Amino acid sequence: MSLKDEALNYHKNPKPGKTEIKVTKPCLTQDDLTLAYSPGVAEPCLKIHKNKQDVYQYTNKANLVAVLSNGTAVLGLGNIGPEAFKPVGEGKAVLFKKFANVDAFDIEINAKTSEEIINVTQALEPTFGGINLEDIKAPECFEVEEKLKEKLNIPVFHDDQWGTAIITGAAVINSLTLTNRTWGDLTTVISGAGAAGIAMGRLLCHLGHKKEKIILVDSRGVVYTGRKDGMNKYKNEFAIKTDKRTLADALDGADCFLGVSVRDTVTPDMIKKMNKNPIIFAMANPDPEIPYDLAKKTRPDAIVGTGRSDFPNQVNNVLGFPFIFRGALDVAAKAINNEMMVAASEALAELARNSVTKEVKDAYGMADLAFGPDYVIPKPTDRRVLYHVAPAVARAAIETKVARKHIDIDTYVYMLQRKIEPSRRILKPIFKNAARKGRKIIFPEGDEPVILQAAEILLGDALAKPVLVGNTKKIQAAAEQSKVDISAMEILDPVKHPDRKEYAKKYLELRRRKGLTKKEADKRIKRPVIFGAMHLRLGNAHGLVVGQNLYYRHSLIPLFQILPTAKEVEHAIGAYVIIPNNENISPIVLGDATIGIKPSKKDLAESGKLLADLAESIGLDPVVAFLSHASFGSSPDEEAARIQAALRLFRNKWPEIPADGEMQADVALNTKIIKKTYPFSPLANESRVNVLVCPDLDSANISYKLLQSLGEAHLVGPILLGMKHPVHVLERHCGVGQVVELAALAAAQEYE
Repeated sequence: MSLKDEALNYHKNPKPGKTEIKVTKPCLTQDDLTLAYSPGVAEPCLKIHKNKQDVYQYTNKANLVAVLSNGTAVLGLGNIGPEAFKPVGEGKAVLFKKFANVDAFDIEINAKTSEEIINVTQALEPTFGGINLEDIKAPECFEVEEKLKEKLNIPVFHDDQWGTAIITGAAVINSLTLTNRTWGDLTTVISGAGAAGIAMGRLLCHLGHKKEKIILVDSRGVVYTGRKDGMNKYKNEFAIKTDKRTLADALDGADCFLGVSVRDTVTPDMIKKMNKNPIIFAMANPDPEIPYDLAKKTRPDAIVGTGRSDFPNQVNNVLGFPFIFRGALDVAAKAINNEMMVAASEALAELARNSVTKEVKDAYGMADLAFGPDYVIPKPTDRRVLYHVAPAVARAAIETKVARKHIDIDTYVYMLQRKIEPSRRILKPIFKNAARKGRKIIFPEGDEPVILQAAEILLGDALAKPVLVGNTKKIQAAAEQSKVDISAMEILDPVKHPDRKEYAKKYLELRRRKGLTKKEADKRIKRPVIFGAMHLRLGNAHGLVVGQNLYYRHSLIPLFQILPTAKEVEHAIGAYVIIPNNENISPIVLGDATIGIKPSKKDLAESGKLLADLAESIGLDPVVAFLSHASFGSSPDEEAARIQAALRLFRNKWPEIPADGEMQADVALNTKIIKKTYPFSPLANESRVNVLVCPDLDSANISYKLLQSLGEAHLVGPILLGMKHPVHVLERHCGVGQVVELAALAAAQEYE
């Protein structure tokens, strides 16, 4: 199927368009309908009538943006009309929702003049929390935005102007750093004097660029003082005294080229005459002013970017508008001003200088992706853009007094992180606890890129002091390739370590009655996981995390051979904390999902206690359900009897913890069923079960894998419970986030 056919089919089937309205309140019963509409709806109406600002509390206005256009400058298609703009408007709404959870509705208006557009948009102000102007041709777009900003008390943002300018601004900020320039040094040529080009010049000036060192070029040549042909008041802003008349003249001796014009307007000879280490962003859509490959071949010393996703340094507006509106809406801003746009550029630039996550690297198949000439702006798939840009915009709105609502920015950052990293809901207190203690955590896979990236985060956020175990040269080489600074991290090389023989001796003492010989002990101690476990056992660190590139049991066995279980614990277990995507549903602790194949009744009872303790450590009041295929004696077989016996043992030993069983999973998680069908159960008096004890490894493992695959919840784990020392075994090939979570958990845990 051709791209044309595929795109048409995508938009047509199975339902035309890309968006729909979603109901956010229950509307099942007569009572629900009474509240949703008449007579209940009168109450918020009266509140808003008394105070118009209450519309932000009782309606969707606080999170609703209009994507508004008259279709006179649609992408690269030109003046194709409002109806033909609608697929673009719907697409923009999709991006708003996907990237920043902003509800957006496309508004297509049949308006030709600036005055008509302004009047229609002004009339829509009561409905929307913000207006995103889109695809309105120049110069009308300038007047429309200016007038609406004067008239409206909600944010108005013309993305064709400012979106490109903000992302490009971030790219230039970082390019200055990489080329050892300052704003005062920079001479910039902007090719294209439409909406994006003018906005780009304005924003560069707000960032610190000298206006007299910006050369604006349009289809007639350089915009210079005194030029009459093809001029308007917006171009006159950037008219300068110069003898340069053509684009070629302008690029001779320039430091930076920013193109928002048409394809193939820049030749190799032109950029050869630019200064050393030129900055070249050719962003004409769909084909740039000079092809990326040709620009790099002609000037290998250049930092080059385009608007295309198939080359480095893509200037993509999706890095801007969703997050700018997110920050503006969350403080009920009256406008999006220059300071807020500068804050967005600076936040994007800062994020690009941070380490790139494994998730982003994997998405682009670029393991060595890092800040440098080929990476000066973040990738659109970097989920961290949300909690870097939106808070920066919100802070600027508060500081410049356009915010109606003042918020604590640190709390706001945490709230946004929770949206894309649900584990923050439960791990924040653990992270805080870890940060206070500064404990050493051993990583036996010290040369793994994922481990190194996680170690950098742990050290940078003061969550733990990473100890990297392995061949020193390999660790250093891997760190250099991953662009991770390990200068402040401890490295233990088992082969060269001065205590290696002493560790081998102690290891032999532990295992000599288990078939281990001195020769074998001397050999095995060189293995990082065994050396790391001995280092921990002998009191030289607080915890250990292993398994990123090892099979689970291959990591587990040496830990079990060297490290003891906690007091009064016979068998360790593996648990997961399940965090449902629905924030209204509390987390659930599940186990044993990784170790005990067919636990005895005593093992199950002990598992229940370990899982309950974990639930309590993350802020839950444990309510325990022992799961089975049957509920409360409905199936008199040996398996159900084993669960019943485990429950009796649990209740006898820990009567203070609410628990019941055996029961099916749906019964355990539905308090209404328990109260109605099994009112005799002590769990009928509890709010909700939050600890699930599975009958065997198969059921627990299958359950968490299904949840993980279906994407209905975020899982934290596997968490190893029942060991004396805080140790955790990772899922093989896990991401950086999981390593950080389990290492922080180990740092926060106490010795048993």
